Amino acid sequence: MTFSGALAWPYLYPWPQRQSGLIETAFDELAARWRPILDAFDKAGVDLCYEIHPGEDLHDGVTFEMFLERVKSHPRCNLLYDPSHFVLQQLDYLEFIDFYHERITMFHVKDAEFRPTGRQGVYGGYQPWINRAGRFRSPGDGQVDFGAIFSKLTQYDFPGWAVLEWECCIKSGERGAAEGAPFIQRHIIHAAGGAFDDFAGSRADQEANRRMLGLE
Repeated sequence: MTFSGALAWPYLYPWPQRQSGLIETAFDELAARWRPILDAFDKAGVDLCYEIHPGEDLHDGVTFEMFLERVKSHPRCNLLYDPSHFVLQQLDYLEFIDFYHERITMFHVKDAEFRPTGRQGVYGGYQPWINRAGRFRSPGDGQVDFGAIFSKLTQYDFPGWAVLEWECCIKSGERGAAEGAPFIQRHIIHAAGGAFDDFAGSRADQEANRRMLGLE
């Protein structure tokens, strides 16, 4: 697991207007720096997982695609999936799995909540975590739908670990750890061995099918 680095992040909000080509230059440089590292990981037979994280140039699906294109879809360029960061960005964390499941090889089980007000939104107003509209929470205490996430990952045959990452501005770390492991265990889905409605295990019978349709 790693972070991408943040050449372009200081220019996230385009005011004053960004110099033309600035972001493209930043991502070209980012890819040039990471390409030999990705090649080294490939020789070692190890995936490199970028945590998609605010504060880094790779902070959502669009920026990951920009980077992936520049490293020529490198097979070792993969993702650490952490839905808490997407809640705070107001990004659809379930559809993210649909888009990028082939690249997701790590999973942080971390919760978050986002409750904007008339005074504060995504940027948080420089407030400490306890006073922010978007806050990390202990698993099960926030707004992340982990049941849906584990279902999606099982649907796509996710081969990796579900790792507890605890960050909460309210609950103690000891309590969060004690609750977190059973929380993950309860959500792990043992995949079905076959279709639930294929109870008869029947094989296609073309003649029978034609008779049922009145074609014989």
